[in-house]
Amino acid sequence: MTSQMQTILVLCIIAGFIFMELATRRYQATVTATADDTKLEFLMFLSLVAVCQPLALLSTNALGEWAAPGYRDALVHLPWWGMVAILLVGDDLTQYLWHRASHSALLWPLHRAHHTARYMSIRVTYRNNFFYYLMMPGLWIAGVLTYLGFGPVYAAYGVVKLLVIMGAHCAWRWDEPLYRIRALRPLMWLVERTISTPATHWAHHALTNADGIGHYTGNFGNLLFVWDLIFGTAHITRRYPPQVGLQDDLLYGQERWYHQIFYPLLQSNRANSALRAGGRAYAAAEISPDGPAGHNTP
Repeated sequence: MTSQMQTILVLCIIAGFIFMELATRRYQATVTATADDTKLEFLMFLSLVAVCQPLALLSTNALGEWAAPGYRDALVHLPWWGMVAILLVGDDLTQYLWHRASHSALLWPLHRAHHTARYMSIRVTYRNNFFYYLMMPGLWIAGVLTYLGFGPVYAAYGVVKLLVIMGAHCAWRWDEPLYRIRALRPLMWLVERTISTPATHWAHHALTNADGIGHYTGNFGNLLFVWDLIFGTAHITRRYPPQVGLQDDLLYGQERWYHQIFYPLLQSNRANSALRAGGRAYAAAEISPDGPAGHNTP
């Protein structure tokens, strides 16, 4: 796939989801973004496409030229399906594992920003800490595979992955009407166990697990939901949580955009904040009996 074709397809995917979010009025009805939300989401998208991803590709290319110049395009003759299989392990499985690890106390501050949005939309897709992406193993593995000759297949794979993960975050719940069509039930049974869908991924962003829908300790898959099935972290309900976000933001106020992006370089002064040295993630047991049911312990 040429870079020009990839760019056209990416822009078409983004434009298509924007159109559906607006046409169904899901965006107008549910997205209540603040100025900090907009800065966080725009700057993180920009930093990913302009800094983190190019840095990984250029660095691995330079390292390959220095350490193994004879291996450039060494795997270019592999069939496309073989390359896809390797990418699913080297990129998507490692991202599942990285995502799962980021819900541990150690890495939670680097991923917390993704869960602070009180809405679901394609604008949330790349909402994260700068170092979350800079340290993501899949980006660097993809750089190595590109050096070895995966370039065109990786470009096509990236387009498909973008389609799935934006669809999983989209305010337009594309899977919802399909569940109601009896003839499509066998197909949807397969789809929701193969790729991430709004129903399964929204559950991961839920404000609470108390309603039986939320599942923020699972449903970590990005492109493939299969990983959640294999590793026992799947939760399928075909329902959508009534609220998403973090309880500590409701109690103490939203963290500033620059703390969310640049922690640990910039640190919060907020009480019960995971975004400061010596701070810790908010725990459900710390709220008053009359307060909302919390969850933000990774």
